[in-house]
Amino acid sequence: MASAAEQLAKNLNFGTFSKAKALQQRIWFTLGALLVYRLGTYIPVPGIDPAAYAASFEQARQGIAGMFDMFAGGAVQRMAIFALNLIPYITASIVVQVISTASPRLEALRKEGESGRRKLNQYTRYLAVVFCAVQAYGIAVGLEASQGVVLNPGWFFRISTVITLVGGTMFLMWLGEQITSRGVGNGISLIIFAGIVANLPATIVQTIELSRTGALPAIWLAILLLIAIVVIAAIVFFERAQRRLLIQYPKRQVGNKMFQGDTSHLPLKLNTSGVIPVIFGSSLLLLPATIASFASQGDAPQWLQVTAALLGRGQPLYLTLFAVLIIFFAFFYTSIVFNPADTAENLKKSGGFIPGIRPGERTAQHIDYVLTRITVVGALYLTVVALIPEMVHSQLNVSQFIGGTSLLIMVTVTLDTISQVQSHLIAQQYEGLVKKSRLGGGKRR
Repeated sequence: MASAAEQLAKNLNFGTFSKAKALQQRIWFTLGALLVYRLGTYIPVPGIDPAAYAASFEQARQGIAGMFDMFAGGAVQRMAIFALNLIPYITASIVVQVISTASPRLEALRKEGESGRRKLNQYTRYLAVVFCAVQAYGIAVGLEASQGVVLNPGWFFRISTVITLVGGTMFLMWLGEQITSRGVGNGISLIIFAGIVANLPATIVQTIELSRTGALPAIWLAILLLIAIVVIAAIVFFERAQRRLLIQYPKRQVGNKMFQGDTSHLPLKLNTSGVIPVIFGSSLLLLPATIASFASQGDAPQWLQVTAALLGRGQPLYLTLFAVLIIFFAFFYTSIVFNPADTAENLKKSGGFIPGIRPGERTAQHIDYVLTRITVVGALYLTVVALIPEMVHSQLNVSQFIGGTSLLIMVTVTLDTISQVQSHLIAQQYEGLVKKSRLGGGKRR
């Protein structure tokens, strides 16, 4: 039998949306914030010759700079104030979460609730500033190494570039938090999503142009289109896939009445971590690759130049590290967002149990066993989808934006945002039904 929430979801229509004024305000706020972000990707860092930088970027587009540009929504291509995007913040989040699992003090903060999460977020911001300053300084030095790009090289340019890029990232962090609290969807994911979508039309045109000029055979263009369709279908299927554990509740007596035991399900998503492992893996891999690429310029040691070459996109070491990071973060993030012991304890308190499994510790072990098995499948799915664009890119030299990583982010963020919109509509409809029932009760009196 369908639940009340499912019945409400089936009755949603345009009329329900037109009455949800609070939801409309949230959507307009989200669109306005994303528009501000897109405008910022066109404001260049001061002290750079745009023509010389554009020529320099074209030579590095197929490397790490192209991957940075994917997350930055074209800001790297224009060396805008949002060129670093949210990569330093994401990297800092990874470091803080990893440390919190090993540090009893940070672990205690995470369990304190909202106040503890605020402190952890504050530590993450401080660390993000450090990462951002290091990367911004590396970019400034790299720009000075390119002939004719910087108008007046020196410490003034380096300091101004660091301040500009750090300020841009801090603003995006604040903007993402505002979208999450006052808009619809996850602000950080939506900012990355907006950057990818904004570059998608130009990427499609570029790919078609390659086919028209003969650089990309027409058969490969058809294959790329087929791969994109298959990948989108696979993402939707795996993101919606669940393993539902049967939960039973015993008979209970209230007064002189005996109530029949009820049954429900505990849904375990096949990919509990969502798109986080791919974003985290990409962000963490960009840091050493960027340092190696900057350091390998000029008269760098031979081993550093070899390292930079091995960390190039499409190289075996790069693909291997990317796969390892995705699998690691799939398990790591799942362990953070879902605790089998807490779930088992809550079931025990409410009187629920899994048939054939003893409540308490045995239930926690069973849930953990099932969750680990399905996470293996989810991690492999993420790895295959994320590595497709890298392999295609290295073989066909087509744009980074057409492939599994970008499609995974776009489809996953879209599904999550639609789910949140639906939740708001269900809450709106439920409140309307409650008000009607109260008014009806008052009239009967």
